[in-house]
Amino acid sequence: MTTTDQDLGRRIRQRFIGRPDSVNTKLRTRRFHLLLERFPDLPDMEVIDLGGSVRTWTRAPARPAHVHLLNLEPPVDEAPDWITVQLGDACDLPSNLAGRRFDLVFSNSVIEHVGGHEMRRRFADSVHGLSERHWVQAPYQYFPLEPHWLFPMFQFLPVPVQTAVAARWPLSWGVRPRTRAEALPKVLEIELMTRTLMRYYFPGSEHLSERLFGLRKSLIAVRS
Repeated sequence: MTTTDQDLGRRIRQRFIGRPDSVNTKLRTRRFHLLLERFPDLPDMEVIDLGGSVRTWTRAPARPAHVHLLNLEPPVDEAPDWITVQLGDACDLPSNLAGRRFDLVFSNSVIEHVGGHEMRRRFADSVHGLSERHWVQAPYQYFPLEPHWLFPMFQFLPVPVQTAVAARWPLSWGVRPRTRAEALPKVLEIELMTRTLMRYYFPGSEHLSERLFGLRKSLIAVRS
């Protein structure tokens, strides 16, 4: 892939994801206002964010009283004093969180990355154990544009084809793999969610659909 292809891919991806006026940023803002409708007392809440980022909350239209971030990776941005960052696995909660309760569990586009049914079940158990209230969002499998690769119908291609696309497509998610060997684990990591799966893991929740161009784009399990 040429440098020109990479630059073009970067610019297009920023239009969809990276900039404050990007499509993804606008959708996240709209989603956050919906969160506030369901949880108007959010500014008084202690929230645990499973797999989230500092930037999600520092750029949000409203902030909770305190946010506890649990993520396998260290944050890119410095956390303000009202955000606590902890390295850990949401599917296997650290001992200091066992039995602890929060006002709200929040998770945005994480459950599709945890790795198979058993890990998704354990992730859902963590959500249910940490609070009576939750907001769990996940991309919808049948939206035609796969959100991580920005490639139409990517999720329905055979794995070898997905791997070949991921190694060459300039809009690939995150740091673009340089080879098929690097691409394969990234492809296998992502398992988009369906309505059936979300209802199975969160049976007592209200299930919302986020739409784009009239099509269901993502799913939200919320218990308020």
